[in-house]
Amino acid sequence: MEQRLATLIGNAVRASRQRLELTQADVAERVGIATEVYGRLERGHMLPSVRTLRKLCLVLSCSSDVLLGLSATATVAEDGAPQLAEDPPEYRERPEVRRLMRTVRKLDSPRLRLLGQVAHALER
Repeated sequence: MEQRLATLIGNAVRASRQRLELTQADVAERVGIATEVYGRLERGHMLPSVRTLRKLCLVLSCSSDVLLGLSATATVAEDGAPQLAEDPPEYRERPEVRRLMRTVRKLDSPRLRLLGQVAHALER
């Protein structure tokens, strides 16, 4: 039962991620887990905690019923439109920009200053 549920959640999470055109790293960052952990979850090798499941629902704009296999569709509003959470502006960036930002966040202060100078020089 547990393995079947893990596989079900993994498939639903993957489908939702792909629908939003996000990478595994994008989702992992937004949920606050390691990319490797997210990959195991998506492959059905582990179950998410309740807290992680909730964050996945928010990040992937789908209900827990969809991720748990209780419903095949997302929640819809009275007018029939899908009821999805609005993404913050930084989540609407192109994948290349998101990858670059993940790398930049890991830089120490001197390297960050140097990168700023290079970016400023490229603007000219």
